[in-house]
Amino acid sequence: MHTLEQLRAGQLAGLRRLTLSCGLTEFPREIFDLADSLEILDLSGNALSSLPDDLPRLHKLRIIFCSNNLFTTLPAVLGFCPALEMIGFKANRISLVPAAALPSRLRWLTLTDNVIESMPDALGQCVQLQKLMLAGNCLDSLPASLANCHRLELVRIAANRYTTLPDCLFSLPRLSWLAYAGNPYTQARELAALAGTAAAGVAWQRLELAQQLGEGASGVIFRARLDGVEDVAVKVFKGAMTSDGLPRSEMGACVSAGAHAGLIPILGTLDGHPQGALGLVMPLIDAAFRNLAGPPSLESCTRDVYADGLRFSTQQALAISHGIASAVCQLHARGIMHGDLYAHNILHADGGACLLGDFGAASMFAPGSQQGDLLQGIEARAFGVLLGELMAHCATPLPALRTLLDACLQEEVPRRPRFDAIERALRDMLAA
Repeated sequence: MHTLEQLRAGQLAGLRRLTLSCGLTEFPREIFDLADSLEILDLSGNALSSLPDDLPRLHKLRIIFCSNNLFTTLPAVLGFCPALEMIGFKANRISLVPAAALPSRLRWLTLTDNVIESMPDALGQCVQLQKLMLAGNCLDSLPASLANCHRLELVRIAANRYTTLPDCLFSLPRLSWLAYAGNPYTQARELAALAGTAAAGVAWQRLELAQQLGEGASGVIFRARLDGVEDVAVKVFKGAMTSDGLPRSEMGACVSAGAHAGLIPILGTLDGHPQGALGLVMPLIDAAFRNLAGPPSLESCTRDVYADGLRFSTQQALAISHGIASAVCQLHARGIMHGDLYAHNILHADGGACLLGDFGAASMFAPGSQQGDLLQGIEARAFGVLLGELMAHCATPLPALRTLLDACLQEEVPRRPRFDAIERALRDMLAA
C-alpha cells in the first residue's frame, strides 16, 4: 500500500505497481509522473466515479483494479489504453458497459457484483479474452458474438437472472471452468438440495472455536472442539457475493455431494450462529495433506502455479488422477458440476491420496439431459488441463495418459469423454 504523500513527494519514481486506497474522490494527476514505468494500478477501496480522459498516457499500463468504488459506467477511456489487458471493477454500481471500454488486448475482465443488465456485442471482438467474471449482476443473456472468443477458458455468471444457459458457451473450444449457480435456472435444484439434506444440524453452542485455519472468498475456516471432545473444522460463510457466486449455492452443493474417499466429508450444517451465518462442520484434514499447487497468478491468468522442482512418480500421478476423476464422477451423477476443477483446490498426500475441495463455483444440472452432458464435457476439459500439468511434473511419460488427455482437450465439447469413462480408463491404468 502506498500513500498520496509519497506519490506527491516523488518518492515512488520508477514504480511498476501502485496501490492507493485512501478515500480518493478524484484520480490523482501525479500518477502520470509514473507513466514510463507503471504497469499495475490498484485504486480499489476509494470513492472514485470516473477516470481521466488522458488515461492512455499510462502507455505501459497492463492491469487496472478499481473495485469497491462508485462507478456507474465502465469508463470508455479504458478501451484506448494501448497495453491494457486486465480490468477489475468488482463491487461498484456499474449498469452500463460501453463497447468502447473494452480494449483489444483484453485477457481478463472482472465486473462481479454490479447491476449490469447486458454486455455489448463488442465483447466478441476481444479475441484474447481468457477469463470473464460477471457473477452478481442482472444479466439474462450473453452476446452471441462471445462464440468468437476461442481462448476463453473461465466464465462466472452465477447469481444473475438466467433462466437457461447461453448457447454460445457450448461452442467455446477452450471453456473449462464455468459457474452459473444462483440463477432462476438452478434455483429449484438448489432449494431442494438444502431442504433435503441428510446432514445433521450442529448447534453453535456445541462448538468451541480455536484458531483460524484459513480464509477464502466465501468464508473463514476455524479449528474447533465439538462437545468438548472431537476436534473439527468449521467453515463460517461470509454471506457476501464472491467472484464465483453466492455462499448459499456452495453450501447446497456441499451437502448434496455425498460421501466419497476423494471428497472432504460433511459432519453437519451450522445451526444458531449469533449473526445467522451459514456454516459447515467438517473433520480436520490430516496434516500430511497439502495443496497440489497454488492458484493462478496475474501472469498465468488461468493456469495454476506449481512449486519449483515438484515431481511425481507415475503411480502418484495416476493415483491422484483416478481419485479426482472418481470424485467428479460421483458429483456428475448427482447433478453437480464442480466448476473450479483446479490443482489448487486439491489436497494430496505422498502416497497419492487426494481430496477435492472448494465448492464455491459448483453449479447444479439435470443428469441425463443434453445440456447436462455438455456441461460434463466442459468439466472434462478442466480435467484434461490437470492431467497435462501432472504429466509435466511426472518423471516418466505415460502414453496412455497422453491419449486420455488429448480426448479431454479436443475442441468439440460433445466429443469429450464423460467422467465414468475417464474413471474406468484411469482405473485400468492403475491396475496395469
